[in-house]
Amino acid sequence: MYFGHKILEYKDEILKDLDKLLKIESIAEEKDDECKAALQFILKRAEEFGLLTKNIEDKAGHVQLGSGGKLCGALTHLDVVPAGNNWSVVPYELTRKDGRLYGRGVADDKGAALINLYCLRALKESGVQGVNTLRAIYGTDEEKGMKDMELYFDKEPVPDYSFTPDSEYGICYGEKGILQLKLTSPLHNGTALTEFHSGKAVNAVPDTAYALLECNEYDDQQLMRLSDASSGNFEFIYTIDGLMILSRGKAAHACEPEKGVNAATALVDLLSNHFSHSDLGSICTFIDYAINNETNGRSLGIKMCDSVSGALTVNVGTVKIIDDKSELTLDIRYPVTVNGDGILYRVTKSAELENLDVKVLSHLRPLYMEKDSRIISLLSDAYKNVMGTDAPLYTTGGGTYARKLGGNGVAFGPVFPGDEINMHNADESINEENYFKHAEICLETMYKMFTEEL
Repeated sequence: MYFGHKILEYKDEILKDLDKLLKIESIAEEKDDECKAALQFILKRAEEFGLLTKNIEDKAGHVQLGSGGKLCGALTHLDVVPAGNNWSVVPYELTRKDGRLYGRGVADDKGAALINLYCLRALKESGVQGVNTLRAIYGTDEEKGMKDMELYFDKEPVPDYSFTPDSEYGICYGEKGILQLKLTSPLHNGTALTEFHSGKAVNAVPDTAYALLECNEYDDQQLMRLSDASSGNFEFIYTIDGLMILSRGKAAHACEPEKGVNAATALVDLLSNHFSHSDLGSICTFIDYAINNETNGRSLGIKMCDSVSGALTVNVGTVKIIDDKSELTLDIRYPVTVNGDGILYRVTKSAELENLDVKVLSHLRPLYMEKDSRIISLLSDAYKNVMGTDAPLYTTGGGTYARKLGGNGVAFGPVFPGDEINMHNADESINEENYFKHAEICLETMYKMFTEEL
């Protein structure tokens, strides 16, 4: 019998603590006190389990077992994206329904974060004697650029071997580059469009958008006709400030924007089919000619792919247009064999046509790990011990803490193929049976890290 099954002895306690953790609305950069509270919750529970902890400026920290040999790490994040709209359950608490666990962060990444803690507890309480040092490392800024891990690794060493359960099974040996940009105009220069709002996060496809327009009855009628002929979902509302058009789409993670329906680009497309660019202003004009409803970067001149990690993707994350502010954010995921500086150059040149300033919010270079590396071999053995089959190797457009590990770690779990978790969408959830199967794999992995000569 493999060691990992011992985590199931803690199932009821895990679910109780998961509910408490999900109730903390730890949205990075929006609710920093809640992010701090989530970290403190984990560290306090660890101390109650008799484990050593360290807090790095309330932004990151670790829980430790052992003190010799190689330093091994399991990294997770405690911050989440905003809940968004259209939930069928309360977002910020645990709901068990139809064999699934629901709640914002249950799959990305609080569920796995709690499992890491309980794996250390299981190892300690089972009296396992290790030869290495094992750390569960926690951050609170993964969704906003991973500045937490930069801070952490300024103070603490990078593990010799590590993994982050913040993706899918099997083993992710490559992650696309992630380039997140803000494009701004010093003021709004549209004549008909007075306001436009959409999105709460650059790394999510916005599911709602609205525009406020000063227009006449003829414009109203033409827009309604165009909306009937389009594939978008629009609602027209008359207000004292003018015509409001509400656009509804479908949220998705920015690493797979084609799985969503971008409410912002759909609304810009509708407006551009009737109004001139001078009516709409520079931001909407840029979206119209450089992106429209594309997710592959063709009109930006950056469409590309490679055989290792697949195609480049582009997502319009947020749009905000009012009198004194006009801006949008882009999330671009590019293949592992590509230099992202060339992509930034091309986007900047396109933006210059509308006199838009381009600011880099975050640029995470691609990650690529050799398939025969020691960490991949260790993870493969742990997976096979629990599942009885070999772990498949894959690449992703997602971004994880593996990028901060200097080639010493990869993403590994917690989501199994075919489990629709609705990451960054309403009704985020994970299959409960799969969740605890991940817990077994995770404990088996950490057991091997702790006890094997590496």
